[in-house]
Formats: sequence, structure tokens, C-alpha cells
Amino acid sequence: MHAEMIRKIAKSDPTQLETETPILQLYGRLLAYVWQYKWAMAGGIASIFALSFLQILIPQITRFVIDVIIPARRFDWLPWVGICIIGIAVLLGLLNFVRNYLMAVVGQRTVFTLRRDLYEHLQALSLSYFENQRTGALIGRLTQDVDSLQGLITSELAELGAEIVTFFVIVTYLFYADWKLTLLILATLPVMVLLTHLFGTRMRPAYREVREQGAELNNHLQDTIANIKIIKACANEAFESGRFAERNQQNMTVNIRVIQLWSAFSPVIDFMNHLGHVIVLVYGSWEVMQDALTVGELAAFLAYLNQVNQPAKKFSRIIHTIQKAGAACERIFETLDEQPDVQEKPDAIALPPIQGHLQFDAVDFAYQADRPVLQQFSLDIQPGMTVALVGPSGAGKSTIANLAVRFYDPQAGCIRLDGQDLRDVTFQSLRSQIGVVSQETLLLYGTVRDNITYGKPDADESALIAAAQAAYAHNFILELPQGYDTVIGERGVKLSGGQRQRLAIARALIKDPKLLLLDEATSSLDTESEHLIQQALADLMRDRTCLVIAHRLSTIQTADLIVVINNGTILERGTHTDLLARGQFYAHLYQLQFPKNLPTDFDPAVVLLSKVGSAIPSQTTLTNN
Repeated sequence: MHAEMIRKIAKSDPTQLETETPILQLYGRLLAYVWQYKWAMAGGIASIFALSFLQILIPQITRFVIDVIIPARRFDWLPWVGICIIGIAVLLGLLNFVRNYLMAVVGQRTVFTLRRDLYEHLQALSLSYFENQRTGALIGRLTQDVDSLQGLITSELAELGAEIVTFFVIVTYLFYADWKLTLLILATLPVMVLLTHLFGTRMRPAYREVREQGAELNNHLQDTIANIKIIKACANEAFESGRFAERNQQNMTVNIRVIQLWSAFSPVIDFMNHLGHVIVLVYGSWEVMQDALTVGELAAFLAYLNQVNQPAKKFSRIIHTIQKAGAACERIFETLDEQPDVQEKPDAIALPPIQGHLQFDAVDFAYQADRPVLQQFSLDIQPGMTVALVGPSGAGKSTIANLAVRFYDPQAGCIRLDGQDLRDVTFQSLRSQIGVVSQETLLLYGTVRDNITYGKPDADESALIAAAQAAYAHNFILELPQGYDTVIGERGVKLSGGQRQRLAIARALIKDPKLLLLDEATSSLDTESEHLIQQALADLMRDRTCLVIAHRLSTIQTADLIVVINNGTILERGTHTDLLARGQFYAHLYQLQFPKNLPTDFDPAVVLLSKVGSAIPSQTTLTNN
């Protein structure tokens, strides 16, 4: 809810986003992650304090040399001066190593935890979230956004923290030494703070635009590389290169705009630093000539001035990193604030081994509130039954399968498996007992073995081969160069459509599920492969509950029950023979696919209307059984 409100505000008025997610609030949330490694951070902070005190000593040694050793011509003290400075330098080096190492450990572990939590949260989000997101944008959050925080935590903030501690230590000493000169040194500080704030408020929106353009570039790369075959088939290489050049140009433009802002800020801060140097040199020289200050003390003040100005200089160098990381934090925490539409109850129970009794009881469902997909849908599928869902595209068939595996929850009604409400059981215990073969063949980059056993990672070799044989995939797998260990490429691009579909079926079958959901499971198969799969499925469907979604009516003629759906309601139900005998909606769908069986008085307009799921001709009577 909160993340959605932020997005709406950002679209209407981007400047209002600052009031919703101020950068201090974002870094406060980030600090909660850093705080998990507080002991390593405490060690790093301790080394920072030690460094700050050591850095006070060298200007004091310089003052002592100028004011005491040189006037007294104490040549015998000079070696000791060198030894002291070298010793301090060695200690500074050791402490810098400890600080850098410990802060790097804190940064790396923080980034590791943040990336892990973000990925696990994405895994927990509902399917609907991914349907409304671009893949490239999500990848960018896990990679570029998290990486942008890494440099900030591991080095930049540690260095800035060290400079700030040094600043307060030195200013405390300077007030003790000469409070008037110290006030003059600090005179430019409020101006630098104000300038930093003004530039910061302008740079964060600029970095948000950089982030958005970078996401668009990632999205374009994801889309085009994933669909390179289509691009080549349409000879659109030049067209896509032009689109990429345009997005690349936009990305470059917004990055140059940020560089302009940062480049303008840095010289202003440098000028203020030089102005402070002028003040100290002029006024300090006047005090020396008035015998209110020694030459050595003036030299020490000038050395301290450089250290006092270091935090401002450092901040001017890393302000772009801080603002860029702030934009990344905004995206990361916006994602972490997303809540899944379908949530597992805290007291959800593990579903025991199922028999496969699936019930839909007066289910209403809509992806959008004003466009219902299912209305008062009721269906009782007994264990071991094969039930086929048919109807025009958009009738709600795939939605029923998605509800059965609880990718979505209905707005009204109830879905039960073996009498247990799906909302009362854990996701893992439900989905591990359901085999799903979707219309879209989904394979992962890896070997044939990896893809089949993905359905059951602990499956042994015999189960692997049995599933492949059942899906009529074993023979073509053995013909591959490395058999089951052949790498099939991303999305299975090295295989034919029929081969990919048979691997997907084998992946579902290796689970030996009591409930099978087949959403156009044979849609990518050639006639011969389809015949083989139908033979295999006929055997495998025995003693299993099967919900089959099909447009090709030849594949479901032996189903125990065929349910005809249109506009989210059941029009007819019965066996293939019964529905053909009625001569209603199913019969018209069948006649459309097998025109040689058309009667002499068949009206093509009736077929067209029934195909698109529109109004049914008045002379055709349909029943909602």
C-alpha cells in the first residue's frame, strides 16, 4: 500500500517523493542492515578515532620544530623528530588497514544480506507482481542497485566518517589554542553546508532519472536478447539497433546532466576551502606580527585547516555516490515493501498426501475489479477423474488452473483439495503434490537432467529415466551429444518445440503427482509426437486427477467429463459423445475444427461467433448444467 502510494505520487509530481522517502529515512533503514554486523563496525569506528587523534600529532611536531628546535639549533633532536614522524606514519598505515578491512567486511556482508533478502522477497511475491514488472528492471535492482550501495558502505562512508571524527577532534583543540582564529576558520563552513544541501536536493531527482533510464536500457536489452530469433526472422536488426541507440542516447544525456551538476558543485567547495585558507593566512600572519601567535602555531593552524576542510572536500567528491545510492535504496526498499497478493497464513498447515478431490465452490475471480473472469463457478472433480475444460480464448480456462495451484486467490467462493481449503495449507505442501505443464514451455539453462529433475531435485536415475520414457523423451535424449548431460541452452533453444514440451511433461511426471494440470500440454507437438504423448498420458492419468485445458478437441475425447466454459460460466458439461449429440456450443466448436463433418445446413456465422465467445445465435439453445 505504502509503496503503491509512493509510485502514484512520483508519477503525478516527482518532487513530492522527497517528503515520502527522505534520504535520511532511507539510510536509516540501510543502517538497520549494517547494524547486524555492529562488532566489526565498532572495530572500524575505534580505528577511525585512533586515526583522528594521531593526525593531530604531526602538525604539533611541525610546530615544535619551528618554534623550539630551529631557534635552539638542537641538531641532536632532529633524528628523533624523524623517528616520531615515521612511527606515526606506520601506525597510521596499520590503522588505515584495520579500518578499511573491517568496514569492507561490514559492507560486503551488508550487501550480501540485502541482496539475499531482496531475492527471497521476490520469490515470495505473487505471480501478479511479476506480470506487471519488467524483467530488466528487477534484475537491475538485484545487481546495479545493490552494487551501488556496496562502494558507499565499504569505502566512501568509512572515509567520510573518519574525516568527520577528525574534524571534531581538531576543532576542539583549535578552540583551546586560539578561539578567534578558529571562528574565522569555521566562517565558511555554514556556506558549504548550505551549498551541499542545495546541490543535494537537485541531484537526487537527477539520479532518479538516471535510475529510470538505466532500467529502460536493461529492459530493452532483456527483451531483444531474449527474442533475438524473432528479430532476425523479421530482418529487424537495424530497427532494433536504432531503438537501442535512442535509449542509449537518453541514458547518456541524463548521466551527463548529473555530471554537470556535480562538476559545478566541486569547484564551489574548492573555492570556499581556498577562501578559508586566505582568512587563516592573513589573520594568522597579523597575529604573528602582533606576537599573539608563533610561526610554528601558524604553520600548525594551516595544516589543521586542511584537515578541517577535508570532510567538506570529501563530501563534495562523494555526494554523487550518496545520492545515487539513495536512489538505489529507494528502489530496493520499495520492492521490499511490496506485499504478495496471495499470502500464506502464519498458522497454515502442511497438506497431507492427497487423493485428488478438487472442488470449486461458487468461485468469483477477476484480475481487474470491473472485468470478472469467473462468476459463481462450481465444479466437483472426483479423485481419478480426467476433466477437460474447453471454450473460446479468454473464457477463463487457464485461470481455473492457476487458481487450483493457488497462484491467485478468488475474490469469493472457496477452492478445496480433499476437503481442505487451499488458503489454509502451506504453498510447499500444495504445489509439491501438483504436476503442472503449461501452454508456454518453460525450461532453464542447464542440462536435460537438470531440467527434468527440477520437479524433484532428489530424484534418482531410475525415476529420471522413467519420467523421460513416460513422456516419450528418452529416445531423443539418448541421441543428444551427451545424452542426459547435454546442455540445452537458455529456454531450451537447442531443442525443437516438441522436444521442449516433452521435457516439460517429464518434469511434471517425475513428481508422480496425484493431481495433474495440463494447460495445452500438447500444443507444441507434431502429429506423431502428440500421438505418442496421448498414449503415455492415457496410462499416466489412471489413478490421478487430471484437469486438462485444450483447444484441440481431438486430445480430450476420452475425458471422463468435458466442461464447456464461456465468459466465466459453465455452458455445458458431459462426455464427448453426449455433447456432440446435443448439437450446442461444444458441437459447434468441434465442427469448426473438423469442417469435413459439417452438416449441410451449417452456418459459418455461428462458428465465428462461438469461436470468439460472443453472443450465441437465437436458434441455438445453450444450457448451464
